[in-house]
Amino acid sequence: MAISKGVSKDTLKKVASSVAKSAETGSETMAKVVKQVPGKTKKVVADSQQALVNALDQDGNGVIDSTDLILMALKIPGVKINRAEFLRKELYKNHSNEEIEIAIANTPAKAGIPKEEIDKIANEVIKFERNAVSGISAALGMPGGVAFVASIPADIAQYYGYMLRAAQKMLYLYGFPQLDTSDKSVVLDSETLNSLTICLGVMYGVAGANNAIKGIAKALAAGVEKKLLRAALTKGTIYPIVKSIAKWFSIRMTKQVFAGFFKTAIPLVGGVVGGGLTFATFGPCCDKLKNTLQDTMLSNPDHKSTEEEEEFYQNIENTVVDEEEPCSK
Repeated sequence: MAISKGVSKDTLKKVASSVAKSAETGSETMAKVVKQVPGKTKKVVADSQQALVNALDQDGNGVIDSTDLILMALKIPGVKINRAEFLRKELYKNHSNEEIEIAIANTPAKAGIPKEEIDKIANEVIKFERNAVSGISAALGMPGGVAFVASIPADIAQYYGYMLRAAQKMLYLYGFPQLDTSDKSVVLDSETLNSLTICLGVMYGVAGANNAIKGIAKALAAGVEKKLLRAALTKGTIYPIVKSIAKWFSIRMTKQVFAGFFKTAIPLVGGVVGGGLTFATFGPCCDKLKNTLQDTMLSNPDHKSTEEEEEFYQNIENTVVDEEEPCSK
């Protein structure tokens, strides 16, 4: 869906910036507006918000967080990316089959693919997914009242679906192995689910996420056993970061999604605002992940580890694996 004609990019950015700032104080705004509407309207809105909670709560634990966003998004056709197919498609124009197979078997960096080319492809990935996502949330800004709540989870799932598409593609470009996104694998506390949670944490600047993903990259580059990395992700040293990111998203969803829904329940904003907001915020989030992945042990032979990254790596190596229990559910 294209952004409405006649609206300049500068105007769109200004509007998006204004909406973003208001979203940060969404709870306060909602509380003020609630006092101004009749009691019946308050109840209708409260019931609709509860319906939204029920729709978004994919794992049924009563809390909406990054786990729910990922589980919703991965149900959408086309969100799961096959690493080998993606790399072949992106590299075949400029590289021989031998180089491509080395990139798939190892990493694009080990195949001798120039860093500048990888960065260019990553930028094209971000641009493509950003353009695709730019219009999906326009509906969130359209009037529709309580009945419109049914479409909101689908729009949110699509938004994060495009974000996870971009994340997977960039992971593969910068040397990470194929994620197991099969329906049987992607369940609560799985290695894949937690890996994607860390990616979202990096995209939104959640504390600790950067060092965690760099530590994972170093472990992969050093050939750490998969069972150790899986254990670290699902119950070891990286797991607290995963929980921290999930909690951050829970707070964010409460403050922003519900406040945004309330505004649609009492129609105050138009579709252009919704579309512009996703377009304005999507790119910077992807750029954060790209910037982090550009300099890891998997993507940069000259990478210098920080103390925090080294600590994560050492903790991964020292993870205790219980041989009698599976490392992931």
